[in-house]
Amino acid sequence: MKTYLVTGGAGFIGSNFVLYLLKKHDDIQIVNLDKLTYAGNLENLKDIESDKRHIFVQGDICDEKLVSKLFSDYSIDYVVNFAAESHVDRSISDPEIFVKSNVLGTVNLLNCAKKAWQIGDDQFREGCKFLQVSTDEVYGSLGAEGFFTEKTPLDPHSPYSSSKSSADLFVKAYWDTYRFPINITRCSNNYGPYQFPEKLIPLMINNALQHKELPVYGDGMQVRDWLYVEDHCKAIDMVVEKGSLGEVYNVGGHNERPNVAIVKTILSYIQENVDSQVSEALIRHVEDRKGHDRRYGIDPQKIKDDLGWYPETAFEEGIKRTIRWYLEHMDWMKNVTSGAYQEYYAKMYQNR
Repeated sequence: MKTYLVTGGAGFIGSNFVLYLLKKHDDIQIVNLDKLTYAGNLENLKDIESDKRHIFVQGDICDEKLVSKLFSDYSIDYVVNFAAESHVDRSISDPEIFVKSNVLGTVNLLNCAKKAWQIGDDQFREGCKFLQVSTDEVYGSLGAEGFFTEKTPLDPHSPYSSSKSSADLFVKAYWDTYRFPINITRCSNNYGPYQFPEKLIPLMINNALQHKELPVYGDGMQVRDWLYVEDHCKAIDMVVEKGSLGEVYNVGGHNERPNVAIVKTILSYIQENVDSQVSEALIRHVEDRKGHDRRYGIDPQKIKDDLGWYPETAFEEGIKRTIRWYLEHMDWMKNVTSGAYQEYYAKMYQNR
């Protein structure tokens, strides 16, 4: 039986990954470490609360004593690090917390794993691996043409992407320096169930259903490559099992859409299927984000060639599936948008 330490496993992608693993594999155990900040939600894991293969631990990846104890108590084979502060707007207003969580937290995980797995000088227990889940934002911004490859130089433009770039470089350094067993995955924008409603798609769904304004940065023509979260989970699983040590794998869907087009797609679906009073009149263009990258686009050819992964979910189907999920889980939406988030949301948009 293999044991995974999944960090940030109560968040959006992390919880989807935990659910995916437990559905696919019978002979595994997952230790799920999550600090349960505003974006982490145990309700995401409600379907597996009685599954004995899943052990939830509330805690901080920066806590050396706790993380070391988890390695000692559970003989961890794989670390999959999702734990991160991830909202760009929040990184602009409070960069320091992104350094603590994304950089220092990752280094603590690396050190604890290195200590637990090391059996000699630059030798580690066979079959172990540390997988760092990163983002295409570390590459910066593209022009109208071309795509990010694994050889694209890092050029982050926000405190968030800078913190993720720093973490990636530490992970790579542990491979280069110690031959510590690692992989890095860099994904495009994910969408799907359990995404916290500060992000574009669930925010727009929630606002449209309440006939609230839909804030769109600038002209809304910022282009992103959209990847259905389950396809991303499949990619991570394949990299854990078959990825060549030390390699970086880009994970993207070649589903590029301008942000405003995503908003209009959501409005159209809700207008046709839920509420005919919803319209594009709800769209409100607001002052653009500082340092807002214009376009991201990922070339996933390497992971396709090396591991046989490909995105199975067409955006046209995935977006409908996603909207339907939120419509069927309005209690979830209500719970996660109460309290601290409502206060944060109000502050973010009160002057726009």
